[in-house]
Amino acid sequence: MPRMPRLPQRLAASLIVLSALAWPLRAEPPVPLLWKVSDADNSIYLLGSFHLLGEDDYPLSADVQAAFADAEDLMFELSPEEAASGALPMQMAQAAMRRRAGDLRGDLGPELWARLQAYVASNKLSMAMLEGFEPWFIGLTVGILEMGKQGLNPALGLDRHFMEAAARAGKPAAGLEPASEQIAVLAGMSLDEQRQMLAEALQQAEEGPTQARRLHAAWRAGDAARLWNEMAAEMRRDYPALYARINVARNDAWLPKLEQRLARKDDDTLVVVGALHLLGGDGLVEKLRAKGYRVERICSACAH
Repeated sequence: MPRMPRLPQRLAASLIVLSALAWPLRAEPPVPLLWKVSDADNSIYLLGSFHLLGEDDYPLSADVQAAFADAEDLMFELSPEEAASGALPMQMAQAAMRRRAGDLRGDLGPELWARLQAYVASNKLSMAMLEGFEPWFIGLTVGILEMGKQGLNPALGLDRHFMEAAARAGKPAAGLEPASEQIAVLAGMSLDEQRQMLAEALQQAEEGPTQARRLHAAWRAGDAARLWNEMAAEMRRDYPALYARINVARNDAWLPKLEQRLARKDDDTLVVVGALHLLGGDGLVEKLRAKGYRVERICSACAH
């Protein structure tokens, strides 16, 4: 949804991050990417998510459980209602239908077309069907197919986990953006950006699960620096237009909504978003720090 958890994989659930590929059992819970941002009388918690996880990524740490208990409400990239809507895949497919002049082969060029042909043949897909869609949607489709092969489960993702927990606890939950805006991020890509997205999806398929395993391990370790270097920094360097579209622009749009939560009194919020959105100078953590809020990382395990 870069040399990040490949873009289609991140976007497939928010438009985009990966995780469990038959990971070995672990005794310790993941070290959270969790920050508390406060003003004089209110706080928000920012929790960096992988959108797909495995059973052995649970239970979560006591730090995360305490943040959930302290929060009066929650926010996600999409509201729980839209995230669970059966209409969402159809809306995305309709937005992805090809309307431009020419054909897919001409859009992709000889090298990328040949790679797509090879993938289609090896996975017994219909090229005739794919040719009716824009390249970004084909990249997303490839990413979803590869995640399925790797045993990734969106039902176990951190977002879904907390959406369900909020419903059980009777805590209100909202979205930072409507689904239509997420779809517009994809559908508004330039043709060059779309080619990059498809190329990344095919490269991930060709390389196998190694990249996902590394990033999942870094997420489990709470290693923000490694995630930045292997996910966000490479994406910003290699695909600056994509990085600006799916990360910077969305962070900037979310920032006023987070400040509105901070402006309330004694009403804390837990915000669960893809880890990419919290990292580096373009991330929500540093953007809020730059505005003068008190920011602290909550990580009991980091002290050991």
